[in-house]
Amino acid sequence: MDRSPVFDTYWQFAAERLFIYYRRLAGKPSPWTSDRILKEHRFTNTYRASDRVSQYLIREVQYHGHRSQAVDELFFRTILFKLFNKIETWEALEREVGPISWQGADFDLLDRALHKIIGCGGRIYSAAYIMPSPSYGAERKHTNHLRLLKSMMNDRLPARICRADSLRSVFNLLLSYPGIGKFLAFQFTIDLNYSSMLDFDEGEFVVAGPGALDGISKCFPSASLADAERVIMKITERQADEFAERGINFPGLFGRPLQPIDCQNLFCEISKYARAAHPDIKGIANRQRIKQVYRSARKPISVPFFPPKWGLQISHSPEIPDVRWGDVSKQQPSLF
Repeated sequence: MDRSPVFDTYWQFAAERLFIYYRRLAGKPSPWTSDRILKEHRFTNTYRASDRVSQYLIREVQYHGHRSQAVDELFFRTILFKLFNKIETWEALEREVGPISWQGADFDLLDRALHKIIGCGGRIYSAAYIMPSPSYGAERKHTNHLRLLKSMMNDRLPARICRADSLRSVFNLLLSYPGIGKFLAFQFTIDLNYSSMLDFDEGEFVVAGPGALDGISKCFPSASLADAERVIMKITERQADEFAERGINFPGLFGRPLQPIDCQNLFCEISKYARAAHPDIKGIANRQRIKQVYRSARKPISVPFFPPKWGLQISHSPEIPDVRWGDVSKQQPSLF
């Protein structure tokens, strides 16, 4: 399978984006990179679990000290949060209805609260990915999503998920519901697996989203997109060799190697990065501009919190390899 220069950039991007995260965590002053594209545009972290929204989900929704770890509660809170995938929506709901729990759930009250947020000009859905409206008969998309969640709870889906024997089994259970396609079912599966209700290996399988498909087409111009998941799994398996061949000292997330979900996300991010770094390589989406502009954070990054079952040794000042990439877009990657 032929490789384009974007494939080299994929690994350089993965390392430099992680080093930016570590430099910020260590309290180093900005700019945290010399890469022009990374300074001018916003990209997600190398590791999905370290992004702002995932951190909020793990810390505040799933593992907060006073939160119940009962299966029904974890499922209800996780899926309600992820249906909108927006911290501001969750916090606005809690201001309106109080602490959110399955035990005290009032779907009509939640519906009215969401309607009020919209009426005040607020946006309740994240733009991270498209959320189709499930077919539950309501005019408003958010009402249909609440009905979807209520249907899941009435079907005792949390208990059924806990009896699942694999990550793919969880995925298939979620996939059986209206409005949940393969990509969304996979994202929800990974989110539930962060919580204490599940503990499967993230490396079991992966689902490629539209952005990742474009990134793969830029890295491997002759690849069949029907093999996208196989490509991601192979890349995940080969990561140590790929970094080593490029002389990159990649420390991982406090020692945790990239998982398939992270490599999938990186293909999505390299799809965007390559629009500026490799404008001659179009990909299947043929997009030319990076829409999201970087805006400097107003406060330092907080000490991260990850699922305790991962056993990560979190450092306030992680050791950062003494590597400074130039602007990757100005380098001449080799083909191999």
